[in-house]
Amino acid sequence: MIVNKNKLIKLMGLLSIIISIIAFFPQQVKAASESDSASTGSFTYSLEFPENQTDTTLGYFHLMMEPSQQQTINLVLSNPSEVAVTVNLALNGAKTNQNGVVEYSNSEIENDASLAFSFTDIVTGPASVELAAGETKSVPIDIQMPETSYDGIIAGGVQMMLADQGESESSSGGSQVVNQYAYVFSIVLQETDVELTPDLQWNSAYGGQNNYRNSMFINFSNVVADFLNNMNIDAKISAQGSSEVLYESRTTSLRMAPNSFIEYPISMNGDRMEAGMYTAQVVVTTLEGGHWEWTEDFEITEDEANQYNERDVGLVQDTGLDWRLIAVIAGGFLAVVLLAFLVVRQIRKNKKKAKKGTKSNKKKKST
Repeated sequence: MIVNKNKLIKLMGLLSIIISIIAFFPQQVKAASESDSASTGSFTYSLEFPENQTDTTLGYFHLMMEPSQQQTINLVLSNPSEVAVTVNLALNGAKTNQNGVVEYSNSEIENDASLAFSFTDIVTGPASVELAAGETKSVPIDIQMPETSYDGIIAGGVQMMLADQGESESSSGGSQVVNQYAYVFSIVLQETDVELTPDLQWNSAYGGQNNYRNSMFINFSNVVADFLNNMNIDAKISAQGSSEVLYESRTTSLRMAPNSFIEYPISMNGDRMEAGMYTAQVVVTTLEGGHWEWTEDFEITEDEANQYNERDVGLVQDTGLDWRLIAVIAGGFLAVVLLAFLVVRQIRKNKKKAKKGTKSNKKKKST
């Protein structure tokens, strides 16, 4: 049987393409579609202000309270859509994130040691509320003030989010992008009008990561039961005993929640983290005249440096040889060589048969 030379060459090329696809695109990524949405419902909210609301033009509760006072305030939820919805509620104390922004929805940030009364111990409410299509419902939120009187404020917030957002996942291991939407309003509880003097206290400096990139951090606390506004941070990191500034960061117009701490990141600009002793020089000021300075030494151990360098997505990691990829490439190469050998051998066979046929025809003619 004579094999067509062109067909064999085409087959060899197709095999090479298939091997390349297997080697370099082993995973399938599935995009999210509109049908993946968890719910087509929606909701709105409003607040019913009680008599002890300090200002009815505010978009949140700010209440004057008494020691041991019990009170129920009302949140009004409405479902204007044509389907039933469930609204999840989460109560959280006011915290300060690393960007110097007060948050009312992040429960992962721990309470500061200076916090005397936790918001979540004082204010309680339902974990979720079910709303039929077109239904409006008043949701009670209970307040139980501590027996001990205090100056300053207790601050927190209520986060409201439609249930089941982002619960659908790709069964084939693909990735999806899911947008989640939530409303948040704050609750501020106050007993007196005593004006408090701002005060910051140093906690520590250390190495870590911010968005999977190596960073230095400084950590200090607002130990007063009041918001600290218009805060500016000037932070510098140097090797211990050296005047050379390795890394620095300046940020203005930050804000801190009452009795909260801030983990302020200082980027290392893509550098590898090196073990050793460092010095943090920090100056914090406010537009109202507040001024704090700290010069503190800290250590980064060899284990910490190695751990963060391994996790830094900006650094090229020595992960060793990818034997699976090498095996696939080697197998593909051998397959191409074998196929080429078979093609050449078949061509030679065809030539030999053609020569024999020519000689046989010449003998017939001579006889």
